[in-house]
Amino acid sequence: MNESTFPVTEHLPTQAEPTRTTPVQPATPAAPRSLTPPDNYAEMPRPTAKLTAEDIAPVNDPHGPRNKIGPTGRPLPDLPEPQPPTKTGPAQVIAMCNQKGGVGKTTTTINLGAAIAETGRKVLLIDFDPQGSASIGLGVQPHDLDISVYNLLMQRDITPDEVIRPTRVENLDLLPANIDLSAAEVQLVQEVAREYTLQRVLEPIIPLYDVILIDCAPSLGLLTVNALTASNGIVVPLECEFFALRGLAMLTDTIGKVQDRLNPKLEIVGILGTMFDGRTTHAREVLDRVVQAFDERVFHTVIRRTVKFPETTVVGEPITTYAPSSQAATQYRDLAKEVLARCPAG
Repeated sequence: MNESTFPVTEHLPTQAEPTRTTPVQPATPAAPRSLTPPDNYAEMPRPTAKLTAEDIAPVNDPHGPRNKIGPTGRPLPDLPEPQPPTKTGPAQVIAMCNQKGGVGKTTTTINLGAAIAETGRKVLLIDFDPQGSASIGLGVQPHDLDISVYNLLMQRDITPDEVIRPTRVENLDLLPANIDLSAAEVQLVQEVAREYTLQRVLEPIIPLYDVILIDCAPSLGLLTVNALTASNGIVVPLECEFFALRGLAMLTDTIGKVQDRLNPKLEIVGILGTMFDGRTTHAREVLDRVVQAFDERVFHTVIRRTVKFPETTVVGEPITTYAPSSQAATQYRDLAKEVLARCPAG
């Protein structure tokens, strides 16, 4: 057999090579905290919060103590129960935005909207994703729609009253969407002031609601820019895993451009940790690093993993009505308190 058919193996040296030492570099002063996360999350400081199972377990438990350290490593705030509003409107418009898919945007939009509606506030949920997931989650089949948010955007003779429909939840209305909305991304490119199209169609109904929640598509395209231009605030659902962190820099850059060029009133209401499993070190590390980068912009409430959420999608209703006494329902009610405390409505 030809010797060349075998891989060539390098022989190890018979004597150990001398050890090379790297000169110690002088320590550099710590950089001031920035709202923009670092490019390389692996270089961020290791988590400092030392949480025990006893600390983590009672978080968002209605029967547990409220003066404990939460999963974010900060003391849980004692938020008051939201009082029913004395009047309706004008609405706070909040976009649920993250260009990464599968982070809990739609689940958060539906359940946060339902939790706010429980406080007596009028809430409109806008499905602004061509997949129509928020519509499905509230019992509406997108393929059965004769008219949707696409028609409201593209046809001047369509009014919001023709498209908005009530849901099974009291005080919660839905502006549904289907696959037709994907065509708007292309058609709006040729429109004058295309970034303000959603804002224009929402103006007549802002006095009729206390809160308007927009479920954005998992992208940073023209539809998402429209949602950010029409909004007062942004909630960023963030899955507690490493890949979800990487998109935050791109998202904050887009938000900054919208603030500078289109909507100076736009503010980040908060970053929401979702799909959190406190039993894993990775989830706790990711959440701690987000808190280190964004500090008080991170909500104290954290949404944990549960099998209840897929079940609610099947039945087409939010967790607050499907399993009202569950831990997941309590978490979204706590989130509603934080959102209303940060941007009062009604």
